[in-house]
Amino acid sequence: MNDAVRQVTHAQNIRYDKTAEALYMIDQTLLPGEEKEIRTETLEEMVEAIKALRVRGAPAIGIFAAYSMYALARTIPTAGTREDFLHSLGSFGDALKAARPTAVNLSWAVDLMLETARERLELDGPALLEALYQKAVEIHEDDIAKCRAISEYGLSLLKPGDGVLTHCNAGPLATSRYGTAQGPFLLAAEKGVPVRVFADETRPLLQGARLTSYELSRAGVDVTLICDNMASMVMKNGWVQACFVGCDRIAANGDTANKIGTSGVAILAKHYGIPVYVLGPTSTIDLNCPDGDHIPIELRDPDEIKALWYEKPMALPEVKCYNPAFDVTDHSLIAGIVTEKGICRPPYSESLAALFK
Repeated sequence: MNDAVRQVTHAQNIRYDKTAEALYMIDQTLLPGEEKEIRTETLEEMVEAIKALRVRGAPAIGIFAAYSMYALARTIPTAGTREDFLHSLGSFGDALKAARPTAVNLSWAVDLMLETARERLELDGPALLEALYQKAVEIHEDDIAKCRAISEYGLSLLKPGDGVLTHCNAGPLATSRYGTAQGPFLLAAEKGVPVRVFADETRPLLQGARLTSYELSRAGVDVTLICDNMASMVMKNGWVQACFVGCDRIAANGDTANKIGTSGVAILAKHYGIPVYVLGPTSTIDLNCPDGDHIPIELRDPDEIKALWYEKPMALPEVKCYNPAFDVTDHSLIAGIVTEKGICRPPYSESLAALFK
């Protein structure tokens, strides 16, 4: 990877430079201390970027995967047959999908790119590549429009002065432009609607501390950072009127996978009578997945718990760790699922399916 590209001052998290034929992204592992673009050129670099969370957030991973598929298609030799091209592109797609199995947007975007390649297979080489590039741009622009609509619907659930707790990061860095779960807060700031946000730090990767508080603070939103185990206290104090969280996959029955700790937030919120809203694009809904028990949960490196962010390890080397990246919030704990098409209410098996009719 070439990390000496340029310093950026505005968070356009993913961009494809068609003139240079180069894919750039903000390296989220460096935030908030350093905001830098890096360039990814090879399959290995793209897979590493997804696994290492240089790019993260379900919609952002999907956008990145779409541009990656186009960039990788450009590397396939033109001497072979069109079927050879499709086979090679499919192999690239499989490698990208395997990088993070929980986020459904990743496989969704890869499959859309492969579908485009199959549909346009009769085109000559340059025309086929241009079709793939246009599909990637379409996926990106579609997410921008969806995020704006999700933000509008989410903001309709809040009153001026409300306090909202959020977990992990579902803002512009994780999506595009406004974001999903953070989008209503950014839109509120634009419209002059006062809201107070409590951002969980989100252990062990600290996306809430490093990314959410960073984005909201820069946007002028009233944000207070809290440790994950402080959520109950701010709820008990009456400072929270709603919880807004993002999602990496929504099952057909409304069970939702999101960053580890989300289900605990939902359980606490139910105790205090606070509604929990899940915000995400329809591309995050997986109607082929019946419920949360069928959502694959990624297990990550134990050292993220013991050593990441510390000058020296905070546990002995022999101590075992369990480090799931996500948990599943039961649909019974969710007051509404906010999509670009509107707000779904229980029973989710009916309202989610209706979105696709």
